[in-house]
Amino acid sequence: MTYAHYEQDGFVATVTIDRQEVLNALDDAVLADLDEAVNQVDLDQTRCLIITGAGNRAFVAGADIARMSTMTRQEAAAFGTYGNAVFRRIEKLPVPTIAAINGYALGGGCELALCADRRIAAADATLGQPEILLGIIPGAGGTQRLPRLIGPSKAKDLIYTGRFVKADEALAIGLVDEVLPAAEVYDAAVRWASQFANAAGYALRAAKEAIDYGGELDLATGLEIERQQFAALFATEDRTIGMTSFVEN
Repeated sequence: MTYAHYEQDGFVATVTIDRQEVLNALDDAVLADLDEAVNQVDLDQTRCLIITGAGNRAFVAGADIARMSTMTRQEAAAFGTYGNAVFRRIEKLPVPTIAAINGYALGGGCELALCADRRIAAADATLGQPEILLGIIPGAGGTQRLPRLIGPSKAKDLIYTGRFVKADEALAIGLVDEVLPAAEVYDAAVRWASQFANAAGYALRAAKEAIDYGGELDLATGLEIERQQFAALFATEDRTIGMTSFVEN
């Protein structure tokens, strides 16, 4: 059985996590299948990747707590290391990514959504980092990505209390970018992705790398990354076509 399905429709790829019997919860097998699905992304054919959960009840409800409850410290370290590696690969994909969030996105599910460039949530979605209620903390980037996205104070409130956040509050604090009726979420993700069908692929990659890597460094280094990416694009056919077309028209 495969727990992460990959589909390609034109320039838009979709990865669907499908373990509905436990609300798409993450364990070693799901992470391995997610890793394999990401391996299938053809960067020559893909302009945008959508990640979503199967069914209406959950994007990813979190890690499989039944499995985690039996882990030793060493096993937990290995699980966290692998999960972080898979999520980091998704975060650093050189194409725009969207999390289409249906239902619960808690713990590892919220952390997975944080790896995307854009988050579109169903009106009945629920997000949060409730690990503290289990005597642990987020282990797949929640303590690092969440403060960078919504600010340290709001992130501490969510992580310290473990409270759940409904879609309207998630939108208000910047945790998600758009809230729609559940039936419209995936189609909205496709529409957002489709605008890149004819986009300059190298420029998109350069923009994402400059923003992501530059944001992790000091301003001077970030500006240098931008300068190098800007100059490098002048050697691409996309730049020649784009500027020639602009001048002629």
